Amino acid sequence: MRNTNGLSRHRLPGQLQDDHDKDVISSSVDVYQGKSIAEIRESLSHLSEQEASVTARLNNLITFQKDLSRELGRLDLLRAQIGSQAVATRSISNGILSGAASTATRISGAVKRLDLEQARVRSTLNVVEQVAELKACVLGVTGSMGAPQDWETAAGYLNRASKIPKEIVNGSFAEEIVPTAEVPDPPNVTLDHAAESLRGLFLREFEKAAQEGNGAKVTRFFKLFPLIGKPEVGLDVYGRYVCQGVASRARANLNAGTEGNQRREGFFYANVLTKLFEHIAQIVEHHGGLVERHYGAGRMVKVIERLQLEADVQGGIVLDTWSDERNVDRKLTDIRSYAFTFLVQSFLPAQPARSGTPRAGSPAIRGSVAESQAREDEGVDMKEVDGVLSEIAIMLGRWSLYSSFVAAKCKESSSEPEGVNQDLLVPPLLANSSLNRKVADRLATPFNVMTTFFFRRSVEKAFQLDEQPSDLSLNFKQSLPSNPPYITSAVDDVMYIVNQVVERSLATSQKDVISSVIPTLARVLGSDFIGMIQRKMRDESYPKITVQGAPPGEQTIISFLVLINNLDVATDYVKRIVQSRVETVPAAASANGGGSVSSRSLTALFPLDHDAMMVGNALKSLQNSFEGKTSELISDGIFVVFKNVMKPRLRPILADAFRDVDYRISQEELEEMHRDAEIDDGNGSPSDNVVQHHFQRGWEILTKPVMRLLTERNYERLLATVISYLGEVLEKRIWSYYGRLDDLGAVRLERDIASIVSIVVSGGRYGLRDAFARCTQICLVMNMENDEWEELQAVSTAGAEEEGVEWKIDKEERTRARAMVRR
Repeated sequence: MRNTNGLSRHRLPGQLQDDHDKDVISSSVDVYQGKSIAEIRESLSHLSEQEASVTARLNNLITFQKDLSRELGRLDLLRAQIGSQAVATRSISNGILSGAASTATRISGAVKRLDLEQARVRSTLNVVEQVAELKACVLGVTGSMGAPQDWETAAGYLNRASKIPKEIVNGSFAEEIVPTAEVPDPPNVTLDHAAESLRGLFLREFEKAAQEGNGAKVTRFFKLFPLIGKPEVGLDVYGRYVCQGVASRARANLNAGTEGNQRREGFFYANVLTKLFEHIAQIVEHHGGLVERHYGAGRMVKVIERLQLEADVQGGIVLDTWSDERNVDRKLTDIRSYAFTFLVQSFLPAQPARSGTPRAGSPAIRGSVAESQAREDEGVDMKEVDGVLSEIAIMLGRWSLYSSFVAAKCKESSSEPEGVNQDLLVPPLLANSSLNRKVADRLATPFNVMTTFFFRRSVEKAFQLDEQPSDLSLNFKQSLPSNPPYITSAVDDVMYIVNQVVERSLATSQKDVISSVIPTLARVLGSDFIGMIQRKMRDESYPKITVQGAPPGEQTIISFLVLINNLDVATDYVKRIVQSRVETVPAAASANGGGSVSSRSLTALFPLDHDAMMVGNALKSLQNSFEGKTSELISDGIFVVFKNVMKPRLRPILADAFRDVDYRISQEELEEMHRDAEIDDGNGSPSDNVVQHHFQRGWEILTKPVMRLLTERNYERLLATVISYLGEVLEKRIWSYYGRLDDLGAVRLERDIASIVSIVVSGGRYGLRDAFARCTQICLVMNMENDEWEELQAVSTAGAEEEGVEWKIDKEERTRARAMVRR
């Protein structure tokens, strides 16, 4: 047992640990501690199993011993062979390769020394060649500047000399070799004197050619400045030259209209400013290649900066003269003092009639209001304001186009790699220019102020001249004018001005203008336009029910419906105005800025940075804001029409339709109904359809007059409200027949309800059937067969819904509906 326990602790490779655990468990049973024969036998059985296991493992070890001995012998043989190979390798390394390694070391050192000597020789030859080149340039410069006076060759020699390193030119070796008897000065002194001499000569010749207007000679000397190492001088003198041309032409254009009243009419100043920008753009476009080719990439920006300084001066003169000529400051003062008397008085509550002398300035004094309005109209000429706005829009648009052009040219001249900073940004030379500030002060600010006044005054004038459509009637047998939708004249007038203001503002291509005008447009539309319509709906055309219960007057109802149409049509107008600008147009339509503003995409109008996205969001905000306010007011108006016009007449229509209808049918009445169904009653309809005929006649009288006057969307809104109420009323009438129905009466009631629903939703308005879902389901349950009802009850008891049916009435209501019929 002890030997077995000792052997059990040895394991073969790969043997599982659980075998050892089993042995340990087995060994824990001691045969000497057995208290009965069964326990002793159990211990002996465990010992026998343990012995068998140990024996099997010993046999495996003996079996593997031969293989292990064979592998060990093979390893000893390989060790002997590898030892001999290691000895041979060490002998080769020490005896044969050591000599070769020392030889290679010597060769490598010799090669390095040779390379060093060759490098020194090449360096010396390079210095000698550069000094020789320097001497040739010095002699060439002095020779060309002598009797031949070949300025191009002299400049070429200076350009060649500039490519020689400064340490060579200023070195002692060059000072010893280069000077000659004819040119005794050191080379750097000779070259500097030559460059300065040529600079003065080129300047004189350039200015002389500029005064003579000799373009070829100007170009000749302009190209020579970079060769003598004076590119800044060349760019500066060239900038002065082109600026002189810009200034002279700008003055000529400004003085061209002095005869007569030409300057004071039309778009004279806008055309002058346009010509100024076009002239500068032509200079940049045509001369940019010459500058970039001879002066290097990005050097045209220097010329553009110089041109912009001249543009600041000349453009400022044009804007100042224009502002004085058009009396812009005086117009702004008059505009800011305009009181909008009509709008203000319209929003004030009506003053009750009083005895005695009214207070000063009271709205009750209509004559004084008219007089003050006339005085205000005389103070501000709307035609002049419109003309000034059009001229400002043109000038702002030209400035934006010019800014985009300059920004694109500066971006092309920048040294940024392709794909970096692809957004077109306003360069600092424009953003910080005095003309940019003057454009903001003289053009953008007056444009914003005048546009606000122009639009608000147009809204006021539109309501002053507002006219209702004529020949409208609630009698559906009377013909109506053939020009729906029926709206007042103010809607077309105001929306025309909205389109004009948006078009004019977008034409400026100014982000700041849009960010000011569009929110102002939304504010005026919401406060004045919608506010005026709301006031008219509340104070002038509200369809009130009198104390005696009489319905509102026909003209009051018509005026109220027309005002609701105003809101709906105006919303559609604004939506179309915005979407026509926001939606992307084909590239061909907006290529090269062609076409009107409405046909060009926002990206073409606002190419700088992310301006187009901002403008699009501003227009969408205008649409959403206006639509939100009109939708709320339309909903209120529709509810008023329903409550005061439709609802009081709806219950009598139902009462008349179901009058004298009994749903408890005797056998004699049933036979008579069958006979009547076979015989035409002379009116082309069976007599048992009395509910359908009565309701249809009343429904047409109720809805047709309103349907003819309202827009389609407004009528759909009103119809949805009416039908929702009708569904509730019809449901109450169905419940009122509780216990007063037999089987045939329930069938007839279901048919009558279905006919009413068909009449109401005729014309493809099937979505409105949902309002009658409870009514139809009540009738459905009433007329179920017994087995269908029992199946429905079983499904409901199981806590599930009948497949394919979305019940609007709950279980208790279904039970009540089933009990309505006396069976």
